[in-house]
Amino acid sequence: MKDTVKPSPKPRVLLELRPAFDGYAGIPQETRLLFRGLRMLESCEVAGMLQTSHRILAKGTPKDNTLLEALWLTEALKINRYSRVVLSAAERPYITVLDRLLEACERRLLSVRLTLQALVDLSSTKLWTFRGKYFEDFIWRALFAKSLPASDFELVTSARQLVCRLPWNTMHMAGLNTLMFRRRAKYPKLRTSGIDIFISQTPFPGRVTRGTSMVVRYHDALPVFMPHTIPDKSLHQATHFHALSANVRAGARFACVSEATRNDLLRMFPRAETQAVVIHNMVSHHYFNENSDPELVPGIIRARLHEGDPTKGIEVQPKFLTLREQESFYARNLRKKPLRYLLCVSTIEPRKNHVRLLAGWEVLKASIDPDIKLVVVGGLGWDYALTLRGFRPWIDRGELFMLNAVPAPDLRVLYRHATATVCPSVGEGFDFSGVEAMRSGGVVIASGIAVHREVYGDAAAYFDPYSTAELVAALKQVLYGDHGARVQEHLRSRGEEVSARYLPAQILPQWDRFLSQVFAGRKAAIAEAVARPVTAPVGATEEI
Repeated sequence: MKDTVKPSPKPRVLLELRPAFDGYAGIPQETRLLFRGLRMLESCEVAGMLQTSHRILAKGTPKDNTLLEALWLTEALKINRYSRVVLSAAERPYITVLDRLLEACERRLLSVRLTLQALVDLSSTKLWTFRGKYFEDFIWRALFAKSLPASDFELVTSARQLVCRLPWNTMHMAGLNTLMFRRRAKYPKLRTSGIDIFISQTPFPGRVTRGTSMVVRYHDALPVFMPHTIPDKSLHQATHFHALSANVRAGARFACVSEATRNDLLRMFPRAETQAVVIHNMVSHHYFNENSDPELVPGIIRARLHEGDPTKGIEVQPKFLTLREQESFYARNLRKKPLRYLLCVSTIEPRKNHVRLLAGWEVLKASIDPDIKLVVVGGLGWDYALTLRGFRPWIDRGELFMLNAVPAPDLRVLYRHATATVCPSVGEGFDFSGVEAMRSGGVVIASGIAVHREVYGDAAAYFDPYSTAELVAALKQVLYGDHGARVQEHLRSRGEEVSARYLPAQILPQWDRFLSQVFAGRKAAIAEAVARPVTAPVGATEEI
């Protein structure tokens, strides 16, 4: 009789979903796409971790039910707890006067408690269960609808979810507070028993328990190398660097989104060379070369105009006395057929280099093509006053259009029919917009930074991000040169091939192999630790 071989258990993976609560593009989009992708793998079991940046989430049900808890937690009480988790992501759930007093004390003492917990290691932070059944609409709308099609609804909403009640920012501050007592920051510990691999989306302000491997999805080192371009500059730089340093010391693995990002990591921490690999971002399956009607573009622009920020009194659209005047303005300025426009898709913030794009476009309008428009898609980020001052005169004249919250099907049309998509950034970790434009059949002109040359290869035309003259020269060569049509056809052809490297079918096998290696390495480390004599010193495998 042949011996039966038991299959190896699948690694249990917990993926941080905090960024998915915010924004459309960048890290929030990568979080959604990665969760969807890993859920498609049969080689691992993937759950999500719900956490917010600032809010304390309500308790779910205990992750590991005791007999006593199983007896008193009826189905109705469980549903009520899950419902309160949903509420707490947006506002404070109803509580009694006593609970309110206890919560006020907890909030005041939370940072102190976490700092002490990190310093003395007397306890760890519990994770709670959130059952998605009956709350699929919340999971979908709050986390995934901004990036995924409805066909992915069941795939992502049926996943197990765990709740970390602690705000992410509070965990960061607890770690920074420990610098008053020690040279290196030490962070609170999450109770991750039963989890083989924990994946964070940025340097994580916490530790995980023995038996769990931490993987940091490392997007960029810009808070360290370009701190003048980020929001909350001093705090952001400190939280990024000290959490990153702690992750490296603890032996975390790093899945970097580009070789350029990995190189920046190793400039700071050469010892992380064996801990860091490159797995590029996945491009969304929303983007493909569709033979859409260019007459759709004016309607999309009209429907997706940026509303500014009314809470701060920031308006980014012209003022009109009547609706008729408004409709006449847009009909007049969008009626040119075909509508020629340069497209830029990125948050409005200094690093994205909109000021350089504006200068190049102005030269192009004045010297060659007075009818070409500029369409900018992206939310208001930070330090955008200078950029908006440059935009405003052109917005009022109907030559520049700011859009926001553009769904992928509409963005695909804009990419397809743009004269060119320009990616002018001075610093990036990956830059989705160029790849999305290539997938959609568009022409890409990009700044010649290292990550663009790595990711876009020979499928883009490049310029010096600090030179308006070089940008104008690139635009003239690609769009108006004697061989412009041939150059554009070459870029489209190469763009289709290069962008295919970032499809899920190409990227997911890399994740599959990487997670298998991390899991195998963790099992080997645990076996070694078990075999080690009791008196032996505890190494980095003790705790990550």
